Amino acid sequence: MKVTVAIDSFKGSMSSMEAGTAAREGILKACDAQVIVKPLADGGEGTTEALVEGLGGEYVYTEVTGPLGGNVHARYGVMADGKTAVMEMAEAAGIILVKTEDLNPWKATTYGVGEMIADAIGRGCREFIIGIGGSATTDGGVGMLMALGYEFLDESGNNIGQGAGELDRIIAIKDEKVLPELQECHFQIACDVTNPLCGDNGAVYVYGLQKGVREEEKQILDEKMKNYARKTSEWLGKDNSAAAGAGAAGGLGFAFLSYVPGVELKSGIEIILQAIGLEEEIRSSDIVVTGEGRLDFQTAMGKVPVGVAALAKKYGCRVIAFAGGVTEDAAECNAKGIDAFFPIVRGITTLEEAMEPERAKKNMALASEQVFRLFI
Repeated sequence: MKVTVAIDSFKGSMSSMEAGTAAREGILKACDAQVIVKPLADGGEGTTEALVEGLGGEYVYTEVTGPLGGNVHARYGVMADGKTAVMEMAEAAGIILVKTEDLNPWKATTYGVGEMIADAIGRGCREFIIGIGGSATTDGGVGMLMALGYEFLDESGNNIGQGAGELDRIIAIKDEKVLPELQECHFQIACDVTNPLCGDNGAVYVYGLQKGVREEEKQILDEKMKNYARKTSEWLGKDNSAAAGAGAAGGLGFAFLSYVPGVELKSGIEIILQAIGLEEEIRSSDIVVTGEGRLDFQTAMGKVPVGVAALAKKYGCRVIAFAGGVTEDAAECNAKGIDAFFPIVRGITTLEEAMEPERAKKNMALASEQVFRLFI
């Protein structure tokens, strides 16, 4: 019997690989099986960690420009092939790096994201997997592009400043100083939103409030974004502002689509499943084990475990899911390909106790063991 284990992280408790390894321990105590553990993530927070730990990569630490200027220490991963970099834009321009009272959409920049990319290019990387969730920025990705060598010039021929407040000052765009190696690169951008760049469903109107945009500022900033889109269209000869995902991460999706060659905007889970080679393992498996910290109705709406289940059902596998806790409406997951799911908590406990890493690993192993005794 072959079992493939691909469990999302239990945030604040177990990484994807820790959860999967604990499940494997329990399975092997219960029965004789070939058990393969794969890292899992959705392209957002935890993606770098999952792929580095699961695929034998290494972490790289670099100092880059933070969302409000100043320096931040950013981390990304380089896979074992030495050519593939895995990044989360939030490491350089994330909202988690800014105190709520300091949020400033007029000044916040993605410059540090470009610096991370340039650093990886300098290390020989040419394949990129980048998650673009959790940004503090609404600069249309102009900061990132400047760090890669693009020039956005004002009427005096000088580079504009950083942040969304400067976007209406763009008069001309130049690419003579862009890193030449960028032409050799391929980017997979984990993007699970479909918003356009501008308008009522765009970056400013939909996501601006959480980044500090006041209601009365929305129209002003959206007009600045429209100027950036117009100038880009004139320079590029093509308008990507209405493309699905252009409004992601404050317009960073638009920057990738318009200025960076070799780009694909794809769902995070699609990118990760391909990167880890999960389908190849599932194809020859009998049982697939997945899960996450909490299984509920939202899981059934397309979160990671359901993505794994859909792939497993393609090859007729049974699907078992483990979770720290389940809700009553989690039964919807059964209709989405999860044959049975089980909470791993073994008794009355506080949330803090249940999330204690060593306890969580033990509970996962014990729950897996008992379920797989059915297959002896």
